[in-house]
Amino acid sequence: MTLSIKTLGDLAISNDGIPVALPPSKRTRALLAYLAVTARPHRRDRLCEVFWKLPDDPRSTLRWSLSKIRQIVNVPDKERLVSDRERASLLTYDISIDIRDIEMKANDPFISPTELENLTIRLQETFLDGLDLPGQDLFQQWLTAQRRMAAQLRAKVMSRLSNHPELTASKQLLWARKWEELEPYNPSAATRLITLLESIGMAQELSTTSIKLTKRFHTAGIQWSPKKRSENNARSTVTEIGNPQDYSLARRQKIQFCTTEDSVRIAYASVGNGPAIVKAANWLNHLEHDWDAPIWSPLFRDLASDHRFIRYDERGCGLSDWSVADLSFPAFIKDLEAVVGACGVNRFALLGISQGAALSIAYAVAHPDKVSHLILFGGYAKGYGLSNNAMLKREREAVVTLTEMGWSRDNPAYRQIFSSTFMPSASSSEAAWFNDFQKTSTSPKNAARFMSIFDHINVQDLLPMVAVPTLVIHSRDDQRVSVNDGLDLAANIPNAEFVGLNSDSHSLLGREPASTDFLQAVRDFIARH
Repeated sequence: MTLSIKTLGDLAISNDGIPVALPPSKRTRALLAYLAVTARPHRRDRLCEVFWKLPDDPRSTLRWSLSKIRQIVNVPDKERLVSDRERASLLTYDISIDIRDIEMKANDPFISPTELENLTIRLQETFLDGLDLPGQDLFQQWLTAQRRMAAQLRAKVMSRLSNHPELTASKQLLWARKWEELEPYNPSAATRLITLLESIGMAQELSTTSIKLTKRFHTAGIQWSPKKRSENNARSTVTEIGNPQDYSLARRQKIQFCTTEDSVRIAYASVGNGPAIVKAANWLNHLEHDWDAPIWSPLFRDLASDHRFIRYDERGCGLSDWSVADLSFPAFIKDLEAVVGACGVNRFALLGISQGAALSIAYAVAHPDKVSHLILFGGYAKGYGLSNNAMLKREREAVVTLTEMGWSRDNPAYRQIFSSTFMPSASSSEAAWFNDFQKTSTSPKNAARFMSIFDHINVQDLLPMVAVPTLVIHSRDDQRVSVNDGLDLAANIPNAEFVGLNSDSHSLLGREPASTDFLQAVRDFIARH
């Protein structure tokens, strides 16, 4: 039985070409589409938050909706809807989903112009038309992002048509006009349009269009000039249009589970191809949501463009098991060891951020044969709970208590304690995202346990034993972990290199210049060693 899901236009499902009746509940239909398109496990409590903000008993409502979906997607010999007490996911490996199929075709280097034109027609339809859920902000944010991605995919197809060698120049010009109309502030679209007008010899339109576009980009504060069209056109490749490659990577992200030696289930994700980079877990992680975060995600996407980038949710947070007896630094090392074993990587660069730096140091000392490069950002060797400063210790203990009491409350003030020190220069929307992300990532009890563990980390004795090339990066004005902690790491790890960033962020915002410096430092370091 072939199951097909149509997401462009009205949601529709068919079995072997025969239409399937969908549940009358709009939320249930939206949940079905969400599970199919995301194609990854979701925590039940998160699904309740996304789809049922108002009911007194959202979990029972979720169970009812899942039972309706199960009737549609499951058959006697094939269970596609997989769920347990904590998670639910829809296995889509044998399901045809139109938006996913279109994306694959759009990236096919041998696709014909006729097929590309058909894709633009299909992409004219609104993604999940009529499935808006007013009042469900989290779902609406996801839906808006998906619709934007569909528009960017359509622009990508138009870009290919405007450059397709099998089309005449006049036909290419037709598609360049449509592309520029769809993305009026895309310099690549403008450059292609100007280049074609010039090559065809349409001097009058070339002049008026150049003036119009130059004025538009100048008003918007975007650098573009028709005089540089040759240089710009050389960079106008399919992979550069909008950011569809980011979303393509996100869709290809493969979330799987492994089990540690103490029987804890750990969620991990792998995306991209090339030499492996494993990111050790840090405060906090959630594979479902941190790919779209304003912090770190642009850097992760960049690294995944030419590396196999592996990250995971440590025990106690994200998609991994929350209810665990052993939540400790040695247990976190077990999590990392289990992920490395499950991924089958023999040698890799290890990236440790914040307390993940100490974890990475401990792993590199225990497994020097596996770690090719050790990259530490915002790290420390000794937690503040071990400080001789009595006032500082009391302050940290008070924050732990406050966290356990107020973490899950709607008032974000409790979590703002972290947001304001992790990224002091964040905008209100960026801080709000981080506040919500923290609440989603773990429970109040686990948040407090995490803090206590992190405050008592001590790997100072291991620093001289690090025997792999090491790069230490630290924001010079870090408000969470002093730059002196980073300098101490570099001074005590043999032959370690240090790079200071002009930033006050403990968690780098993808938009800040220091992020570019971070990426350049990492790439240069890996290339040299």
